[in-house]
Amino acid sequence: MSFGDHVGLLAAGTADVLPEGGIEPVLRRAEDAGRPLRVKLGVDPTSADLHLGHCVVLQKLRQFQDLGHTAVLIIGDYTARIGDPSGRDRTRPQLTGEQIAMNAETYRQQAFRILDPDRTELRNNGEWLATLSMEQLFRTIRGVTAAQILQRDDFSQRFAAGKPISILELMYPIMQAYDSVVVEADVELGGTDQLYNLLLGRELQQQFGQQPQLVLTTPLLVGTDGSDKMSKSLGNYIGVEEQPEEVFGKVMSIPDELMPEYLRLAT
Repeated sequence: MSFGDHVGLLAAGTADVLPEGGIEPVLRRAEDAGRPLRVKLGVDPTSADLHLGHCVVLQKLRQFQDLGHTAVLIIGDYTARIGDPSGRDRTRPQLTGEQIAMNAETYRQQAFRILDPDRTELRNNGEWLATLSMEQLFRTIRGVTAAQILQRDDFSQRFAAGKPISILELMYPIMQAYDSVVVEADVELGGTDQLYNLLLGRELQQQFGQQPQLVLTTPLLVGTDGSDKMSKSLGNYIGVEEQPEEVFGKVMSIPDELMPEYLRLAT
């Protein structure tokens, strides 16, 4: 496979590549340095199982692995205590430590249905977030403004509607961005609803004197209801560990007009 083929494969099926045209320079830089890229994906264990929506971005991560790069899969055992507010119009219910630990173990097992475990660096962000000192926290948030955080659509809409936004939620994008600093990510993957968080990772890396990561997002897979994104909370999901007959039944219920999108994203 030629270098151009590598670029084309990694760009296929993406929604955003930022900075624009950035895949080739990042690959060239890794080649010149004689090392694989560190490609980060973070998942918060806020539910018991992974579904096909998660698999879209996991497949993109596997493509990087197949080209010889290192997948850095971060299980957000600590950020799950906050709950990602992306795309939410209300605060998420808080999970117990026991629920998070059980979900995290499920995620670890199910992610390797797609990823190659031998080329995966598996981390929990509690490793560094649980021991973050006040001095480190101050250094991290010093360069982030309230105006930047409120630029997020979900926050700005809730603010305009007079709906509550906790300070803890405002910290979430910063914590996710700090993960990129700690693992020194060259690339970060996520769904389109993660774009703001991923771009903040670039800013924070520059603040810490690192080369900013390339940001790649994948489209959100529409659920079996044909309208909303696939989600456990909406009940429109296809779990990766469900029984074959259950998966078949759910796939057959997907509206016909979504088939091209499923073919592009889920295969």
